[in-house]
Amino acid sequence: MVKQKIDDGSYTGSQIQVLEGLEPVRKRPGMYIGSTGYDGVHHLVKEIADNGIDEAIAGYASKVIVTIQADGGIRVYDNGRGIPVDKNEKTGKSTLETVLTVLHAGGKFGGGGYKVSSGLHGVGSSVVNALSTKLIAEISRDGKLYRQEFAIGVPQGEVKVVGKSTENGTAITFYPDATIFKETVEFDYKWVVNYLRHQAYLTKGVYVSVRDERTKERCAFYFEGGIKSYVKHLNIGKDVVSDSIFYVERQVEDSMVEVAVQYNETFAELVKPFANNVLTPDGGTHIAGFRSALTRVINDYARKSSLLKEKEENLTGDDIREGLTAVILVKLPDPQFEGQTKNKLGNPEVRRYVEQVMNEYFSYYLEENPAVAKKIVGKALLAARARKAARAARDNVIRKGALDGLSLPGKLSDCSSKNPAESELYIVEGDSAGGSAKSGRDSKTQAILPLRGKVLNVERARLDRMLNNNEIVSLIKAMGVGISDQFDVSGLRYHRIIIMTDADVDGSHISTLLLTFFFRYMQEVIDGGYVYLAKPPLFLLRQGTKKHYAYSDDERDSILQTLIAERRAKGVTIDETADLTKQAGITLLQRYKGLGEMDAEQLWDTTMNPENRVLVQVKVKDAEKSDAIFTKLMGDQVDLRKSFIQSRAKSLSLEDLDI
Repeated sequence: MVKQKIDDGSYTGSQIQVLEGLEPVRKRPGMYIGSTGYDGVHHLVKEIADNGIDEAIAGYASKVIVTIQADGGIRVYDNGRGIPVDKNEKTGKSTLETVLTVLHAGGKFGGGGYKVSSGLHGVGSSVVNALSTKLIAEISRDGKLYRQEFAIGVPQGEVKVVGKSTENGTAITFYPDATIFKETVEFDYKWVVNYLRHQAYLTKGVYVSVRDERTKERCAFYFEGGIKSYVKHLNIGKDVVSDSIFYVERQVEDSMVEVAVQYNETFAELVKPFANNVLTPDGGTHIAGFRSALTRVINDYARKSSLLKEKEENLTGDDIREGLTAVILVKLPDPQFEGQTKNKLGNPEVRRYVEQVMNEYFSYYLEENPAVAKKIVGKALLAARARKAARAARDNVIRKGALDGLSLPGKLSDCSSKNPAESELYIVEGDSAGGSAKSGRDSKTQAILPLRGKVLNVERARLDRMLNNNEIVSLIKAMGVGISDQFDVSGLRYHRIIIMTDADVDGSHISTLLLTFFFRYMQEVIDGGYVYLAKPPLFLLRQGTKKHYAYSDDERDSILQTLIAERRAKGVTIDETADLTKQAGITLLQRYKGLGEMDAEQLWDTTMNPENRVLVQVKVKDAEKSDAIFTKLMGDQVDLRKSFIQSRAKSLSLEDLDI
């Protein structure tokens, strides 16, 4: 829980260390915020909001309030100490102006401002200022309200007292510069909500609220349980092994280790590692220490309790992590992240800290909860048996020669090119469509793999069962990347994997089954941008010798209206009492029920010709949300799936399939 500290006056301008100037930011903004598109605009929000969260982590703030304004700006307020306004000795300017105009100037460098901070690089406030047409800083300190305004990073006057204040705090309002962010300068309410929800989970006891003045939407978060509440949230929709959640928070030397663990009945592992509230998706020393201790503690308990027999080999880490949901949060004074993106934590001492805490306290947890411990070990033993069965199945179906074509599936019609960059694999529903695709394709670059029936739902099946499914095995062989511990994305034989199914309910189900397989077992293929969905047309409109294809009812109607207008422009007399197809001079309007209805020429023209086809690239924008969606759609809980589909059936379109 956040316990708000009283400012003792020690947070002053002397703690602000200046490293270098601000000039490069507008010239090369991508170096500082990653991109100048949608992500870059929202990175600005993150930089300012993180300052408020850092105040809460340090114990000086208890709330962070964000307002998306109707005039295009966004205001971020925290009730922390307030940025100092006294004169900075090194710059000769006020500390507030220094923080907002000098790169690498902030309380996160000097050592006296923050013991723990997520803003390692400290570029936040000044970069946001440089990339905003206007920024307004309002500081409440010592009973006074101070204000200073900036334009494109340039002060529009000195900091001034504009009123009185009853509490300390900082409010930053800024307006992104449209000459920098040409794609958009609008803030996405859902993005802001999701980001701040995560921060609220990671900073227990902090109150966070978001209000959108454009739509009047608002929400607030307060999690007394912190990451324990987060684990509970991550397991929504999953059958848990036990309602009990392991939780520990302990200080080790100058760092804090916080861990929450709960098992569920799925076969997937979901671990969220954080360092100073920064997600480290590539892991690092904290997750290495966690995994090492978890494996050791569970094996020791299984031996001690005779759940693992003397002659049996130890459970592996993979066995033990099946169905694991965990959040690991470490807070340390000098985090060493790898790269500007902070994807991986490198501090070697953190591994020892996490191991020490887990070894001691997770052992206590298992001893004190023998029923839960027995279920966890039992689940791991089942996973071990399945692993051995899967290894045998894998050895039978995947051989080293897969990449050079020696063991490619017989149903695959391969392309002649051996260059993955120009090669495409069409995964086609049914033999009929597969036949048309084989006849109509460009055989140099396009390979065809027809699938018979619906693919196995891997959400409800372990690897051993999966490798006994002919369609899944054919797909693995064709792609050439292997599976499980032999998976290697560098062996991918095609750099476009195109799922081509009918534009109906069954086709959508098959697409979802295949996406589930890729997400659960080959996410690197999705992350590499290699997976696509083909979008076949729904209608053929023939006007004499001309053919038009429509991909939706609206597009069909739009084509009809365009053709009618063209005929009128040519002086054709039109009977306005006739239906639209006659007015447009349409001689054939055909609705396709499936790909199998198209001959080879039509399938090439509409869905396979790179000049005409429409492909939707599959991306994982939010892995956590994607995990929840696949759990709902493909898991065992029917009520959740029914509710999810009913609530979205009318509004969901193919463009929404960025998972």
